[in-house]
Amino acid sequence: MNIFDELSWRGLVHQSSDATELRQHLNTPGRALYCGFDPTADSLHIGNLVPLLALARFAKAGHKPLFLLGGATGLIGDPSGKDKERQLRTSDMVAASAEKIRAQAMAFFERQGVADRITPVNNLDWTQPMSIIEFLRDTGKHFTINYMLAKDSVKSRIGREDTGISYTEFSYMILQSMDFEYLNRTLGCTLQVGGGDQFGNITAGLELIRRKTGAQAFALTFPLITTASGAKFGKSEKGAIYLNTALTSPYAFYQYWINADDRDVCNYLRYFTFLEKDAIDSLAVETAERPHLRAAQKTLARETTAMIHGADELAKVEAVTEALFGGGDLKAVDAATLRAALEAAPGKNYPTLAELPQLPNLLVDLGLCPSLGQARKDIKAGGIYLNNTRAAETQVITGDDCIGGNILLLRKGKKNYGVVTLGA
Repeated sequence: MNIFDELSWRGLVHQSSDATELRQHLNTPGRALYCGFDPTADSLHIGNLVPLLALARFAKAGHKPLFLLGGATGLIGDPSGKDKERQLRTSDMVAASAEKIRAQAMAFFERQGVADRITPVNNLDWTQPMSIIEFLRDTGKHFTINYMLAKDSVKSRIGREDTGISYTEFSYMILQSMDFEYLNRTLGCTLQVGGGDQFGNITAGLELIRRKTGAQAFALTFPLITTASGAKFGKSEKGAIYLNTALTSPYAFYQYWINADDRDVCNYLRYFTFLEKDAIDSLAVETAERPHLRAAQKTLARETTAMIHGADELAKVEAVTEALFGGGDLKAVDAATLRAALEAAPGKNYPTLAELPQLPNLLVDLGLCPSLGQARKDIKAGGIYLNNTRAAETQVITGDDCIGGNILLLRKGKKNYGVVTLGA
């Protein structure tokens, strides 16, 4: 299938400079294209997954994607979609973030089996050596103020007396255009892809290429993802869902997808997985007929977690999920994953097993019971569980009870958890 057709059925074609011509252009394998990622943080997040996956899809279709790091544009700040100026970061901060994102993206491409077909580049390499005179004469000369003011990213800010737009962010469009022209001239890059808010910047690049060389080039943007409920995609109660495990645990990542709304889940399967149309259509039918089974959500969570964190992490997450909600063996699960799953539960740390109080005291310490008397009553009534096993009135906790050597899970009833850890 032509990659343009695949992106179309997945609902990923939002705007293009010439759809018919672009589709024909992509019939020939080996087309060079690029997508830019500004290093505004130390990690990509799931909002970056559509363009990241698009590069992998193009690579699988036989084309030659370039993963562009905005080492230069990240120092300036893109005004697209922003109602005020970005806070400028130092060059060292941007460089450090760029390297982390490069490593993260290439590891992702490695897991998809396309790392050898995707080339990372950094626009600082061709921007930094340029003098201001060279920039103004060779690039700025090709842009009229009238043309730039007509772009939405600029127009939306010009009318805001409270913030306006600085010359720095005003120039971002020219810098991004220069990237496209440079990659077109030096690497034969004929297509830039990006989010829907980037269409103005991308078409400015087409204009620069036309004015300087007259070469053929195209623009393609993806839709900005929103949820059926109107919430911002990629956000949880704790903020953005990152691809870095230090910022978002694999368990939290998995849970984000498993909690997808029935109205969104099949769109997400098209956007964020490599599953074929027949498989997704089948899951859509199952969701409509048996929504309580959440088959589409489970498939989505498995596919995305394995894709980002690998099969081993997925296995750990699924084992913990089964142990917590399906009555599986808690002692057999990965302790770190279990702790991540219960990060919102009340916790208490004791230096050693010898300093661990008796079970009723633990229940009070964790806030699961209001008093020792009530704790003893709850234990006697069979409402207290230690590591998913009903606790006895004479329960004695030993080292054999510790998950991973230092974790104990207490539960009152079905949903009230408490976590005890041992050691520093």
